[in-house]
Amino acid sequence: MTLHKEGYKTTVIAIVLFALINIVSYKFIGGNVSHVILFVTGLTAFMAINFFRSPRRHFVTQDGAIIAPADGKVVVIEEVYEPEVLKSNALQVSIFMSPLNVHINWYPVAGLIKFSTHQHGNHKRAYLPKSSTENERSSVLIETKNGTQILARQIAGAMARRVVCYAEEGQQVEQSSQMGFIKFGSRVDLFLPIGTQIDVKLKDKTTGGQTILGWLK
Repeated sequence: MTLHKEGYKTTVIAIVLFALINIVSYKFIGGNVSHVILFVTGLTAFMAINFFRSPRRHFVTQDGAIIAPADGKVVVIEEVYEPEVLKSNALQVSIFMSPLNVHINWYPVAGLIKFSTHQHGNHKRAYLPKSSTENERSSVLIETKNGTQILARQIAGAMARRVVCYAEEGQQVEQSSQMGFIKFGSRVDLFLPIGTQIDVKLKDKTTGGQTILGWLK
């Protein structure tokens, strides 16, 4: 287990700030109050480090497979109309990430980045249907070697305040390599071709880079 690069600045600032708070507390206050402050700041620092953890795991790569782009729970499996990028019907599979999940995102398939954009927006609860088109989000269109296009969308939630996406148009990416990071509670949507075989069910738990969501035809 290591610390993800997106957490370096945040955790260093937090640790330095909490250290200063505790030094001042024990020098000028002391007693049980300082013990409580130490406990609270220590717990907060641990939570920050835990949030930005980057686990060592065996990543799955397999032609035709759609690998989970995030740790979390499947909250949507349905046919929808995607109006922003695909402008067509697609099969949507969404994974909700709680603040306790690892918040790294991985590419579900290998291919060429045909389109990548970031849009500012609201910070409604990520499990709400409208969050896909109204919240802050990054959209990445990946074209596989056989021409199939898959749209992956990172969505900020009520607690999330920053979506980081590493995708660049024209870039060739590998399956289960890192696509980005979402800070503090969020969701990832996949928009797949109609007829895609889906092997997961609603409320199933997923492990990013490992769980096979389904198969492309």
